[in-house]
Amino acid sequence: MGLEALLDIGLAAVDQAVAVVREMAVGEVTNKGDRDMVSALDLAVEDRVRSFLRQETPEIGFLGEERGAENLNASGLTWALDPVDGTANLVHGLPLCGVSLGLVREDRSVLGIIDLPFLQRRFHATDGNGAYEGRTRLKASATNSLSSAMVSIGDYAVGEAAKQRNRKRLAVTRLLAERALRVRMFGSAAVDLTWVASGRLDATIAMSNHPWDMAAGVCIAREAGCAVMDADGSAHTLSSQATITAAPGVRDAILQLLQDSSGLMTE
Repeated sequence: MGLEALLDIGLAAVDQAVAVVREMAVGEVTNKGDRDMVSALDLAVEDRVRSFLRQETPEIGFLGEERGAENLNASGLTWALDPVDGTANLVHGLPLCGVSLGLVREDRSVLGIIDLPFLQRRFHATDGNGAYEGRTRLKASATNSLSSAMVSIGDYAVGEAAKQRNRKRLAVTRLLAERALRVRMFGSAAVDLTWVASGRLDATIAMSNHPWDMAAGVCIAREAGCAVMDADGSAHTLSSQATITAAPGVRDAILQLLQDSSGLMTE
């Protein structure tokens, strides 16, 4: 089955996910760990999408943030779903959250669909065919200096070893405060990546790389002409340690900032 047909199936799956988001209350919220949570809505969305894709594409594996993996490596393809990317935002009534469904072939994202239901925005892309918001083709911003760039950062770490893991994040934040036009933290990789892809942001820096968070948005941003990298500038894969996404004109400045931040961590 080709990517075009799989895109149609993925779009139908996300339609079902968004219907659940709009029809169902957040419901019970359960702690998954230190300052991490899952809502009944997250679970209901994942269950609906998992069931639909199991029926439509039984040969393709599935990885969901909340319920885990099934049928991996059967075809070399895996659906990766974050049922609600930005659960903390959702629980607090903030509209910056989305359904994120990606398709991964081996170590590369080849299809991405992100719906931001409370903003009524949908983005999609397939490998080699461009990225779109609705029917509008996306293009990274033309910003060419960090001092003119709006840059978002991923959430700070929580849980085990959070203090140590946040040393890098805090060093990056400090340098961004000194060098970028503005720094933002939206609390959703789906928002960050689609907004860089659409030119609303000029870069986003996430010192993490979970496939359910990143698979869809990485494909969308890459197809919009963004540089999508690991922290060392190498091409992003699911094995990368970080997810760095930038408009071409600020790519080098972002990589230099990441390099410089390592020096601050010794202070």
